[in-house]
Order: sequence, then C-alpha cells, then structure tokens
Amino acid sequence: MKATVAICTHNRAEDVKEALLSLLRQNCTDAFEVIVVDNRSTDNTKQVTQEVSQMTSIPIIYVYEERLGLSVARNRALREAKGEYVLFLDDDAVASKEWISGIVSLFESDPRIGCVGGKIEPAWEGAEPTWLLPENRTLYTILDYSDEIVEMQKPAIPFGANVAFRKSVFQSLKPFREDLGRVGSNLLSSEEAELIDRIRSRYTVYYTPHAWVRHKIPRSRVSRKWLLRRIYWQGVSSAVSSERKSGIFVKSVLKVPVFLLLTIIFFFDKRRIFRNVSKIIYNNGQINGVLRTFN
Repeated sequence: MKATVAICTHNRAEDVKEALLSLLRQNCTDAFEVIVVDNRSTDNTKQVTQEVSQMTSIPIIYVYEERLGLSVARNRALREAKGEYVLFLDDDAVASKEWISGIVSLFESDPRIGCVGGKIEPAWEGAEPTWLLPENRTLYTILDYSDEIVEMQKPAIPFGANVAFRKSVFQSLKPFREDLGRVGSNLLSSEEAELIDRIRSRYTVYYTPHAWVRHKIPRSRVSRKWLLRRIYWQGVSSAVSSERKSGIFVKSVLKVPVFLLLTIIFFFDKRRIFRNVSKIIYNNGQINGVLRTFN
C-alpha cells in the first residue's frame, strides 16, 4: 500500500462526507486506503463513512477511538495505517484532485524527506473579515508558503489540515505528544510543531503548492472573540510544549504591562489596540501554560 489518508473526526458527519467524496475524485494511480478515526462521536459519522465506502472500491476503514483527543486519534491512525506515507486531512477540508499524487511523488523524489505539507486555502462561510490582520491568518489554518516546491525552513511548519509523514520515521521517533492537541472544546495545539521539530533532527520537511486543500472556516469562528480565544490557547500550547518554561514565564510576566501601556498610548488606533490586546492575551496564555504544567 503506497499511501494511507487519515481523517480524524469528532461529531462532524456531514463534513466527513464531503472530505471522503473529495478522495473519491483523486487522480492517483497508486494504491491508497482511507482511515476514518471516529473520536467518540455521538452523531452518524459511522453510518456516513459506511455509505461512502459502498460507493467505491477504495478501502475506507472506520475506526472508533474511545479516548478523546486529536493527538490520540492521530496516533491511532498511525498505528492502523498500512501505507508507506500517512496523509492527514482535516474532517472539515476537501482535497484537490492532485492532492495524494502530489504528496506521494514528492516523498518518492527524495528518501530524506520525512514530512510534507501542502497549501491550505480558506473556504469562508461568508466574506473574509476586513479586520483580520495578516499575522493572524495562520490562526485560521491558512497556509500559502510558496508558489514552488521548497524545503520549509525552521520555524515554518505545515499545518495539520494538510500534512503527511513518511511512516518509517516513527520507527525511531515517538508520534504525537498526547498532552498537546485539542481535546473536546479546548484549542490546545502545538502537537504538530513539536513533532515536526523532532523530525527535522533526522529528515527534511517540504512544502508543495500543488497538493492543496480547501479548509472550511465557519461563521462561528469569524469573530474577534473567537480569535482572541485561539490566541490565548496558542500561548498555552507554546508554553506546555517548551522545554524552557521558566524563561517563558519571566518574559511573559514582564511583557504584559508593556503591552497594556501601548494599548493606552494607541487608544484611538483600533488595529494597534487589537494587536496589543492579542499580545496580552497570548502572554497570559503562556503564563497559564507554564502554571498548568505544575498542577
């Protein structure tokens, strides 16, 4: 088996159906399988998966994972996968027709490549917000790293909505850290960054714009409130995953009053206010991230 496509999901049956249907339209001559890891859903995810599997000769395997957590589900997918390469597609994303072939061909071109990421286009439910700052686009899982196939230089990383791994890397490296990654409604992240950082010690990480996916952004996330919550959890995540927690704690405590002062100084500049408030929220997240590791 050349490739395994893994979709990890929790209560998004209709989105899973769209993701699966996009895999049925692939222009891929290599044999591949699809694994749907149902992470304790209470909707009709199993039924939807079985319905789509009856429409194709492509193996579509349904796996139920009782233990809640995105990293837990991803690690289950890695254990179940039979392919040489494991391609992760978010349950609320749809793949372009060349997605699988584009990623597989890149892996095949160089045995030193351990991880491949692709372009992620946003599918906004409504218009893209005018208030969204350029530096915050990545928090909506939007990735457009290059117009060409290139090696991704640290600290740049692929995003989980469109990322693939050479399965053999996990013979010598541990998989996703299960204390990182989303669990239920929290927005804890950095599990991909932590894993890819370890992969980089032995392999290269590449990006291809030709294997793109379109990722849904629901209206419920298109608000400053949601974005600030996402920024807070990014701060928590960076602290939890870091080995230098004491340094992060001290720097974050010192930065908060500075950004508070800047917020007051630029009180009439809405964009600067939001930028400074974002930094305050992020640093608060880092402080709490350090503290939670001692609980």
